[in-house]
Amino acid sequence: MTTYTPAEAAARSGFSIDTLRYYEREGILPAVSRTAGGHRAYTDTELGLLEFLKCLRETGMPVERLRRYGQLCQRDDTVPERIALLEEHAATVEKQLADVLAQQQRLQEKLDWYRSSN
Repeated sequence: MTTYTPAEAAARSGFSIDTLRYYEREGILPAVSRTAGGHRAYTDTELGLLEFLKCLRETGMPVERLRRYGQLCQRDDTVPERIALLEEHAATVEKQLADVLAQQQRLQEKLDWYRSSN
């Protein structure tokens, strides 16, 4: 099994080392295993979770909801709750996307108006 140092995990995930520690402390990320010397050793599984957490964070999921998702992921019997949480977030993202697309259309209309006025 391949393991990664905190610096390697930070570089691969795009999170800072401080964020990785914060996510672990807050229960967003499960406790990371340690080497014999007591250093954190991240696995590909944890990096995969971090990649998805980054997606959730970049699409605006609040830390409280990330925490809830992280807690749910620590138990196998919570798949229905995870689905519900992710469906709710997906609906929020779809609404935000529709709003941005509407604003983009309005911006394009204004550009078209300016260009036709010259």
